[in-house]
Formats: sequence, structure tokens, C-alpha cells
Amino acid sequence: MSEPARPYIRMNGAGNAFIVVQAFEQPFHPTADQVRALAYPAAGLGGFDQLIGIEPSETADAFMRVWNADGSMVETCGNALRCVGWLMLEATDKEEVVIDTLSGPTTARRAPGRVGSGDPAGSTTAAQHQVAVDMGAPRLDWDQVPLSEEMDTRGIELQVGPIDAPVLHTPGAVSMGNPHVVFFTDRQDDAFVRSSGSLVERHPLFPEGVNVGFAHVLSPDHIRLRVWERGAGLTLACGTGACAALVAAARRGLTGRKAAVTVDGGELTIAWDEATNHVFMTGPVQIEGTGTFPAA
Repeated sequence: MSEPARPYIRMNGAGNAFIVVQAFEQPFHPTADQVRALAYPAAGLGGFDQLIGIEPSETADAFMRVWNADGSMVETCGNALRCVGWLMLEATDKEEVVIDTLSGPTTARRAPGRVGSGDPAGSTTAAQHQVAVDMGAPRLDWDQVPLSEEMDTRGIELQVGPIDAPVLHTPGAVSMGNPHVVFFTDRQDDAFVRSSGSLVERHPLFPEGVNVGFAHVLSPDHIRLRVWERGAGLTLACGTGACAALVAAARRGLTGRKAAVTVDGGELTIAWDEATNHVFMTGPVQIEGTGTFPAA
């Protein structure tokens, strides 16, 4: 590797695991092969869902760059936005910070609530801080998701299984700065999510690939969600996936415009504001530890 030794912070947002690198003074440009190598548990970092670089920005408090564990660079990550948002709020002592991404800027602010106690820099039982992020307006046109052909994104023409008896069908499609499809189903076991998610992730209907949500609507204000993330696989949480699930459910009248979304790693509160058309996500942030990448 050509990257020099440098410190990192290990964080999670509702269980979504991140390695966060500060790149304000020293650029951080790992190759896809380097990201994949770092993601292996044997690399000594404990594995991660996404690798995050925090870079300087001329128009925001910071620019957040995101690599999936498979080495691919992606537009954004909702749970990572909360983590980076909390770091920037602490560093600047501002009430609100702006974080730019490849999909555009967003804002983050502290939210009421703190769970747990302990050393926030060295313990997996450390305090969880609540952060709210304005995820912007959902992108709902077929070419904004994007899809490879024109369809009504409330329920696109896609199914998994036999033509006459599909096990999944007619998902909603939403972009939250990255592409999502959301199937409404009570089948959420690991084997089903892995097999179906990996099949749909690279379907020709999605020219950029897609994150695949499996949403079980428990009540008009509660969704149980599992997500097969593009480039990362089955993760404990997906912030943009939770936003997409709420939007897709609300568009079909299955929920209201605000709901608790329970993911494997915790709970997120998602609200789709009618006045602004923006989606707001509130959830936990946790620092698990720190370390240093080995010099190459």
C-alpha cells in the first residue's frame, strides 16, 4: 500500500460499522484493492461496512467520502452522515454542521437523548449520542433512482421467484442520494435476505446497482427493516435504506409520514416532512475505539 500510517476512529450508527479517517491535512485516496484488504477482519481493524474519509470542503464544514467494503466508492451513507456529523459538531462546537457528499450536502445537529455510559473512545459500551440529519428530498422519478426504463416507482415491475407465484414482487423504488428498492414482506430471515438481495443488487434494471430493503410494516408508525447493501451485503443498519423504506411505505399508504424503523442494530426515527419534502433521520452514534493504520 502507498498510504502512510495514520490514525482512525471506529464508529457505528445503529450497528452500521465504520472506520473513519480524518483527511483534512493529508489526502486519503485508497485504491479499491486497499479498501478490500482493510475490510478483512484479519487486517486488524475488525472489519467494517464502510470506510469513511473526512475531507476539507470550500462550501461545507466537511466533505464525506464513502467506500463500501468491496472497494467501490458510493454517493452517500445515512448512518455515516450521523457519525461524521457528531464528530464535526464536537470539533466545531456548532449547533448545526453541513456535510457535503457525492450526492450533495446535508445538515446534522444534536438530538435529545444519550444511551449508555463509559469511555467513549475505548469501549463498546460507550455512550450513544443521538444525531438528527436532514437527508433532503427523496428522488422518485424513474431516471433519478435510476432505473434502466421508465416505470412508476411506487411499484416497479420486478419480481423474485416463479412468474406465476413470485416470492417478492412490485417493490417501491427511491433514491436517497443512492438507489434503493423496497420489498414489503414478512420474510426477513438471513438466508432469504442474502439470496434475494444478492440477486436483485445487480439486476439489469439498475444501471448503478441497488440497495435492497425488506420491510415488514408492523403498524402505521413502525417498520421492521433488513437491508442488503450494495457492495456491503447484509448489514446491521442502513440509514438511507430506512429513509427509503418510510418513503416507499408512505407513498403506498402503508404508514404515515413518520415512523420508527427497527433495524438489526437499533432503531431510527424517520420523518418525511410534508412542508419541505425533506426526509429527517434521527438515531444513535457510538465511538467504539481508535487505532492506527499500519504503514505500507
